Amino acid sequence: MKLTIQHQERYSRGELLLRTLFGWIYILIPHVFILMFVSLWGAILQFAAFWVILFTGRYPQSMFEFQVGLMKWSLRVNARMYNVSDGYPAFGINSTDENTDLVVPYPEKVNRGLMLIRLFFGIFYVYLPHMFILIFRAWFVGILTFLAWWIVLFTAKYPDFMFDWVTGQIRWQLRVSLYMMYMTDTYPPFTGDELPDEV
Repeated sequence: MKLTIQHQERYSRGELLLRTLFGWIYILIPHVFILMFVSLWGAILQFAAFWVILFTGRYPQSMFEFQVGLMKWSLRVNARMYNVSDGYPAFGINSTDENTDLVVPYPEKVNRGLMLIRLFFGIFYVYLPHMFILIFRAWFVGILTFLAWWIVLFTAKYPDFMFDWVTGQIRWQLRVSLYMMYMTDTYPPFTGDELPDEV
C-alpha cells in the first residue's frame, strides 16, 4: 500500500476558516450521506468477495477496485477535515485528487486459511491491539490538529512533524482495514510511518 497526502508548501487560511465554520455543511453532510449508501454496497461486495475467495483463493478484481475507490473517497474527505489538504474533495469512487492518492496492489492470491483466522479471531489479534494504540494516537493527533490549526492560521504552513503524525494515523488505520478486508495478507505493522517498500 502506498498512501500519498501532498504536504503543501502553503495552506489557504481562508479555506481553513471556511472548513472550520461550515465544513460540516458543505463537506461532511453531502459526502457522508452518499458514502453511507456506497459503503453499504461495499459491505455487500465484501460479503460476496469472502465467498469467492473461500472457493477460489482470489479476490474478484472488480470488487477489489471498488473497495480501493471507496477508500480513496474517504481519504479525500478525511484529509480535508484533518486540514492536511486544501481544495474540495471529489465525489465518486473513480474520482482522482491532486493532493491525495492511495495505491493498493492487487493480490493474485489470498490465503484462505489466513482469511478464516481473520474472520474468527481478527478481533483478538488485529483489532484489539491496534485499536488500543490507535485510540491513544487519535487523542494525540487531535491535540496536534488543534495546534496545527493555529499555526496554519498565522503562518499558512503545516509543521512537518504534525503533518507526519496525522498522515501516519490515516496510514495505520488504512493498513488495518486492508488486512481485515482480505485485501492483503500482510499483517499491519504497529507504525504509521511509511515503510521502505511503500516508497
